[in-house]
Amino acid sequence: MELQVIDCGGFKLDGGAMFGVVPKSIWTRTNPADENNMISLATRCLLVQDGDLSILIDNGMGNKQSEKFFSYYYRSVNHSLERSLNRAGLSAPDITDMFMTHLHFDHCGGGVVDTDASPKLTFPNAQYWSNEDHWKWAIDPNAREKASFLKENIVPIQESGHLSMQEGTNFKDVFDVIYVDGHSEKQMLPKISYKGRTIVFVADLVPTHGHIPVPYVMGYDTRPLLSISEKKKFLDEAARNEFVLFFEHDPEVECCTVKHTERGVRIDQKFKLSEL
Repeated sequence: MELQVIDCGGFKLDGGAMFGVVPKSIWTRTNPADENNMISLATRCLLVQDGDLSILIDNGMGNKQSEKFFSYYYRSVNHSLERSLNRAGLSAPDITDMFMTHLHFDHCGGGVVDTDASPKLTFPNAQYWSNEDHWKWAIDPNAREKASFLKENIVPIQESGHLSMQEGTNFKDVFDVIYVDGHSEKQMLPKISYKGRTIVFVADLVPTHGHIPVPYVMGYDTRPLLSISEKKKFLDEAARNEFVLFFEHDPEVECCTVKHTERGVRIDQKFKLSEL
């Protein structure tokens, strides 16, 4: 098995929304804000190559929305999905499986391109993976998440015939899947055995290293108390078993391990995936 980071570029969100009830004087220690109270975030995806399989986990926000839409998120184009795949020695047709942790636009928008107003799949040879519960949640969204579930990112996948539904806790004997419900219904976190370590793609359960303390959950979470419970259970296990946390949204820190302290679970070591 080989793992490679696929960087799809940066964007910004309101720091207060990203940290919920945590005071700004605290969260700015790890995630500094600009003059508009926005914090920098990444869309860091992961390529898993195992045998004949080339599995991409998430794909960023894409580029098909309007200039006005992207102006809300201060999108940067310092990296792109296409260029990052090319650096990994692949192109879009080489991807066999597009595994989507959940269907918020910053995680799945790059999976569909808009060509002359006729959407098509970015990865023409891939199966696109969601799960039944999350898919139903996304296509008939609640008012809180409606702005994050964009039909143009989702409907073309089903119409193409490339949609598949993940069942159970194992994906193709390549990695395990952890389901969490606090952020969005049945978000899927890949749990990968690699070089004698366990790597967990933590997606929006732990968006950045600044979100490690258990009460630090996003204002975007649909069930914040459940997020807290899920984070505590996961981080306790991660500390006991020395899991490597792979951050999708942290602009600086790719990976870390955690440890138990008198103040709860905290960061132990920070490093790049390539340093494993």
